[in-house]
Formats: sequence, structure tokens, C-alpha cells
Amino acid sequence: MNDLLPQAYLIGLIVLLGGAAFVVARQILRVRRDETALVRLGGVGSSAERPSDPGTLYELASVQLRKRLYAEAADTLKQALKAAERDPIPDEARALMENALGFTLAAQSKYPVAIRHYRAALRAKPEYPVALNNLAFALEKQLKPEEARAIYEQALQLEPDNKTARKRLRTLDRRRGVLQVDSATSADSGLGIEADSLGKPSGPSRSKAGDPGSQQGTNDKAA
Repeated sequence: MNDLLPQAYLIGLIVLLGGAAFVVARQILRVRRDETALVRLGGVGSSAERPSDPGTLYELASVQLRKRLYAEAADTLKQALKAAERDPIPDEARALMENALGFTLAAQSKYPVAIRHYRAALRAKPEYPVALNNLAFALEKQLKPEEARAIYEQALQLEPDNKTARKRLRTLDRRRGVLQVDSATSADSGLGIEADSLGKPSGPSRSKAGDPGSQQGTNDKAA
């Protein structure tokens, strides 16, 4: 029996290392594929010929987004939308581009501009849950929780099982509860100071509400 334990441990270690090697190999292949796509699409090198049609530009921006080249992706998507003015595209394609551009801007904390592009995406495609979630989250970052709540509820009307919207609404509910408790505590503290002027008043309690824009676990990127 004792002789079997080292063998079992060795087998388990081999399996673990094999799984790790598989994951690393997939990551390497993905990086190489993205690098190849950037070269093919004209996304690297000063002498590379840049694409001019909206579809290819959107494909290039998608690769840049996967590599988290947000500034470059934003520039590419702006070019794609400009090209779409010369070469009209379906509303759904425009919605995808506007939403992607909003995402790249939000990733750079440019939330007011991102909100404009999310709204443009929804004008092109009103029933677009991903854009609704992205818009709502950007509104959270702008400290507009009630507007964000209404947008998340719209997303749930379209997709009742939308996990992102449900999670963010629960977070907003928790924050609302904390703010209500803090408000009640502050009010009680104020009454106590007025009623008992001889006592040493305590300072006002600080709000315990968290950052309204704390991100969920998807870049469900939204995208």
C-alpha cells in the first residue's frame, strides 16, 4: 500500500503538469494568431496598408481589443464608423461598432463619451441587451444609480435570464440599503445633538456605500 502512494502522487503531478502545459499552449497559439491577424489586417508597421472598408476595420479593432490595445482599437473603430458613412452598413453592424467603441472608451475611463456611443448603438438596435448593460454600468460610474437601474431593468425585459443585469441590480439594491441606513443614522445623530446640548456631539457618520462602478467578474465584456 505504501508503495502505491508515491506512484499515485507522481501520476497526479503528471496530469496536473499536462493540463498546465495545455493551457499555456492555447495561450501561445492565441497570441500568435492575434499577431498574425494584426499583420494581415494592417494593424502593425508604419508601411502596412491600412484597410478602408468597415468590416475589415471592425475585425482589426476586435483583435486590438483582445490584446487590450484600447486606444488603437478606439481609433480603428472611429475609422470604421467613418467608412460606414461612405459605404452604408446594416443597423445591426453599426450597433456592434458603436457598442465596441463605447467599450474601448469606458476601458479608458472616458465614461461620458462612452455613454454617447452606447446610446448610438441602441438607436441603431434598440433591443440590444449587451449595449444596455454597458450603458447602465457607465451610468453607475457617473454616479447615476437610478438611471442605471432603469436600464438594467430594460435588459431584463429583453432577457429575463440576463445574469449581468441581475447581478448589478442586486449590487445596487445593497448599496441603496446601506445609504438608507446611513441616512437614518445621521438623522438620529443630529436629533441627539439638538436634544442634548451638554453632551459632546459625535461627528457625522461617513457613507459606507461602495464605489457605484465596481466591475462584475464578464468582460462579459460586454462587447
